[in-house]
Amino acid sequence: ALTDLAVIKVEANALPAVPLGDSQALHVGDIVLAIGNPFGVFGNTVTMGIVSALGRTQIAEGNPFESFIQTDAAINQGNSGGALVNVQGELVGINSAIFTRTGDFSGIGFAIPTAIAQPIMEQLIAHGEVKRGYIGANLGPVTPEIAARLALKQTGGAFVAAVLDGAPASRAGLRVNDVIVEVDGRATQEPADAINTIAMSAPEQTIPLKVLRGGETVDLKITLGRRPQPRR
Repeated sequence: ALTDLAVIKVEANALPAVPLGDSQALHVGDIVLAIGNPFGVFGNTVTMGIVSALGRTQIAEGNPFESFIQTDAAINQGNSGGALVNVQGELVGINSAIFTRTGDFSGIGFAIPTAIAQPIMEQLIAHGEVKRGYIGANLGPVTPEIAARLALKQTGGAFVAAVLDGAPASRAGLRVNDVIVEVDGRATQEPADAINTIAMSAPEQTIPLKVLRGGETVDLKITLGRRPQPRR
């Protein structure tokens, strides 16, 4: 529910399937095709555009795990859940939302990348639920004010604004005012990078963190908990 994805089981054999592509190989300017049924009345429709941006966040309300593909391929109501494919016909995203002031397509559409959708699909098929890693810390952007206060030379990373007592982050030694710059070997440019990497890691797994603290780089190891299910 947190990523607005579901798996539907179809009782049939020999169905054609779209090949999965690597959304992490996309670049701004790449041509993409959006497939769907706009407004539920036109039937299958294909529109063409380009990748306008990558890693878009703060798009879907209540979704903490965001890294949307932005495209100008026309997406309208009824396209949600449709395929976003590259020029090789490989699935690179699932159409999810649009930005509009009128309710109609305004040239800004968003798709969930396969890098997020595929592991969720695999967990749903294997376990019937998604088990997300959890550290119990509130992460935010490194604003210019925070960078100046902490004497940082850059504003990248994930600022640790709070750590819950007894949570995995606390047990691992993560502190308020730390700046996470790497999670499990992956660079953290913004909070969403850390949040998504942690969420896609299995609970009980131990992963390394690299943080900036007092002008020094500190290496930590954190054993993840399981993210609590949201209240309905």
